[in-house]
Amino acid sequence: MSETAEPVHVAVTGAAGYIGSRVVAQLQQDHPDWEITALDNFYLGDLREIGDVPVDHVDIRNRDRLEESLEGADVVLHLAAISGVDDCDDKPDLAYEVNVTGTNNVAWWCQKTGAALCFPFSMAVIGDPQEFPITVDLPRDPLNWYGRTKVLGERAIDTFADGSFPAHQFMISNLYGRHEVGDREVSKGTVINFFVNRALAGETLTVYEPGSQSRNFVHVKDVADAFVKSAERLVEQRAAGETGVEKYEIASDEDPGVMEVAELVQSIAREERGIDADVELVENPRSGETLVDEFGVDTAAARDRLRWKVSESVEDSVRGLLSDVKGTDQ
Repeated sequence: MSETAEPVHVAVTGAAGYIGSRVVAQLQQDHPDWEITALDNFYLGDLREIGDVPVDHVDIRNRDRLEESLEGADVVLHLAAISGVDDCDDKPDLAYEVNVTGTNNVAWWCQKTGAALCFPFSMAVIGDPQEFPITVDLPRDPLNWYGRTKVLGERAIDTFADGSFPAHQFMISNLYGRHEVGDREVSKGTVINFFVNRALAGETLTVYEPGSQSRNFVHVKDVADAFVKSAERLVEQRAAGETGVEKYEIASDEDPGVMEVAELVQSIAREERGIDADVELVENPRSGETLVDEFGVDTAAARDRLRWKVSESVEDSVRGLLSDVKGTDQ
């Protein structure tokens, strides 16, 4: 970028959340010259400031307020969502309004302005995969309402971006880990974090039947790095006049079964803290859950085009979460 060029302006929706707050923090670290707009309706996340960036109260369902807040953005990293399977099942109308209508509002604004867009649509869109490794080209067959809303968002962006703006769509595997914003620890009830927290509380690690169901796990810090690298590429693509969608698998090479993860946490809890946590197999309350026993993912596209790579591991993160050193950024 030349010295006379305008600084890049990136907007992040869902900025107070688990991933979004890490994205905003890393954008400030990696690109201190960029202008950052952070938006959230504080449904779950409650961070009001990330570094020196205030988080503005904006609901993506309110198109007028959204468009006013996004004004001038070159890139939108659209992370606002009702993201839990159970939350979407319990509040299907809200999930539709946010994940479908809200995403359409963001994509419509990008179509009108030419701003670039990055959107995560989750591996929930493929349901029980019939072949491995997983790629973005597999058929969409979601098993739950969360996955269905993400398919609708994905398709909308495919349509809006065609001939109008460059967009990236991320098929993200199961998240884990924590990070820190200032003196605040930011975490979420993902399966690995769930097991660690139960072990620390002296509670039984409950594994839904059959226990052999595999998941691919990727750390929140690695996911945030993918969004930052997406923003960097989107800036270049927008300047070159490119339009349309590129899709990426954001995952690791770790795909253990859920029982295997619970037993890993059990073992490390004993080593690090002297905690003897029980592991129990319980009836699965979820009617729409992927039950495959392998979950390899092809991440070549993200490595090659985004220059992205995984830096965290499940075992190291669990060990950090269970260590005696408080405040470790794991």
